[in-house]
Amino acid sequence: MTSKSDQGLKLMAESRQDLEVISAFLQDAAVKVADLAWLPDQHRFAAVLNRYRWEREAPSGNGGGRKGGRGARQSERVRAGLRFEGVLKVSYQNIPRQSPDHVLGLLTIEVEDGDDGAGQLTLAFSGYASIRLEVECIEAYLEDLTRPWRALGKPDHGPDNAVPDHPIPDNAIDEAGSDA
Repeated sequence: MTSKSDQGLKLMAESRQDLEVISAFLQDAAVKVADLAWLPDQHRFAAVLNRYRWEREAPSGNGGGRKGGRGARQSERVRAGLRFEGVLKVSYQNIPRQSPDHVLGLLTIEVEDGDDGAGQLTLAFSGYASIRLEVECIEAYLEDLTRPWRALGKPDHGPDNAVPDHPIPDNAIDEAGSDA
């Protein structure tokens, strides 16, 4: 029998609020550059990531997720597929696309609203790397693809738990460019 916490995620986002939920589940996901794909003919951007299973963390105060605490749980990761539909353009900043084995750490997904449901989504990674998607509307899917495995440790954001602010400038590399 599989417990509810062991079932894989399968989420869809059609609004800013929905995407905030997906972003929270993807915080600290690790992704190789080779596992990022812009499919312009299909208006799709996709990624396969190693997602930290934050949903396995117990609420603070009861020791869950802490080494040696009562009811402590093993930290886990799972392979997850993420895709965005209706993507019109992709821009990259500080993504070493010539290094397919380079690993990026996803911090958050930011949303900038545009006209008539269109907008820009920014995947912000550690090391001031970003990918900006210009989209017709918000349409995103996140699905766990494998069974979870034991993670080497729990991600640590330091004492202030800060996510750095680093927007993509207008002159960032677009889908036809290359990073230096």
